[in-house]
Amino acid sequence: MNGPVNLPQSQSASLLPPQFEALCPLPQLLPGESIDHYHALQAAIFRDIAPETAVEWLLAIDIAELSWEMQRYRVLRHRLLNTYRQKAIEMTLRRVDVAGIAPDFQDVAEIYTIHNALDWQLDPSAALDIETRLRSYGFDQHAISMEVYVQAREILGLFESLLSGAQLDA
Repeated sequence: MNGPVNLPQSQSASLLPPQFEALCPLPQLLPGESIDHYHALQAAIFRDIAPETAVEWLLAIDIAELSWEMQRYRVLRHRLLNTYRQKAIEMTLRRVDVAGIAPDFQDVAEIYTIHNALDWQLDPSAALDIETRLRSYGFDQHAISMEVYVQAREILGLFESLLSGAQLDA
């Protein structure tokens, strides 16, 4: 859940003149995000822009917030693609391993395929074996990546619109 982070006097607040502190809201960080990284980015932007008036401070604060959101979206998009990569391996294994299996055994083959995809994610040795086997069937990393993007296309569209919106607001 997003929520304000209550801190003692922060390094970015020390850059912000007291008369403009009301303009700078507490950051809304997600679990795992670093307040120190947020303040470092904010302080760097404040130093570069060197705002003096209230309007300049508002713009600098907005640029810092939007820059943080853009970084957040990029990290989340990368993690999303890694998640879809396992699904892509599963789909590709299904094409290789389940094709031609008698209908009576397809359910069991599907279960093995799911387990193999999980092994690919968790066991580097299994990943190497699986990738070698997939390459022997013509599925290289580019083919896997294409499958990742096909599966993630809708959610990636959402991320792209969020990034574009943040960039336009900046």
